Amino acid sequence: MLDTIDKILRYTSEYKSAEELYQNDRDSDAAMMNFIVLGEESGKLTDELKNINPQVNWSKVYGLRNIIAHHYFRINVDIVWQIIVNDLPKLKTDLKALIS
Repeated sequence: MLDTIDKILRYTSEYKSAEELYQNDRDSDAAMMNFIVLGEESGKLTDELKNINPQVNWSKVYGLRNIIAHHYFRINVDIVWQIIVNDLPKLKTDLKALIS
């Protein structure tokens, strides 16, 4: 999951807004695909691990996967951008702490 987060952050790091990112099909598609992968990876974790780590909103991680996979052409790019900027760094920190 950490590698997947790093990929999303790397693919989006040069952009300053959702509009900029979504003008580049390759980078935006790569980021979206990795959000799907991130959700799939979270879905494979045990319920026990998720229950003892409630600091991560596991249902939202997996839920975003479903939204992207099933509603790709109707995604609110500004919300995804906010997730990239605000939520992914915290998720990365939480996962690192969980691994430690």
